[in-house]
Formats: sequence, structure tokens, C-alpha cells
Amino acid sequence: MTGYVAGGISPLGQRRALPTYLDDSALQFDAIYVSAGRRGLEMQLAPGDLVSLTNAAVQRLRRDLGTDERNA
Repeated sequence: MTGYVAGGISPLGQRRALPTYLDDSALQFDAIYVSAGRRGLEMQLAPGDLVSLTNAAVQRLRRDLGTDERNA
């Protein structure tokens, strides 16, 4: 969809803005890391800054593991 190499797609600086989603648990951290546009290159920023810069939707994206999955 983007034409970018998988594994190096940054949510920032894209030619065309794509929807960005952030798990609500990320907001508990002072800083998170996102791709900086090249595979293996990451940048640190505050989760609120990521939300502001990308107009990200913040919601619960994770799935809690059941007892059987935790013990696997």
C-alpha cells in the first residue's frame, strides 16, 4: 500500500498519511520507540507526541492472554 520496505515503515513523514493506531497501554510510558523509516532504525518520542503528530486513534488493541496461553 505504501511502497515502503516492510519493517521500516515509520508512522511519521509518509508521502500520504495513513491511519495510525496506538494501544492505550502505550500512554503509561514516558517514551516509546517507533520506526524511523529504515529497517533497524528507531526513534524515541512521547506517546502523546505520536498521537498529536499522526492523529492516531488510541484504543485497546491488545488481547489479554488466557491462562492456557500464558502457560504455553
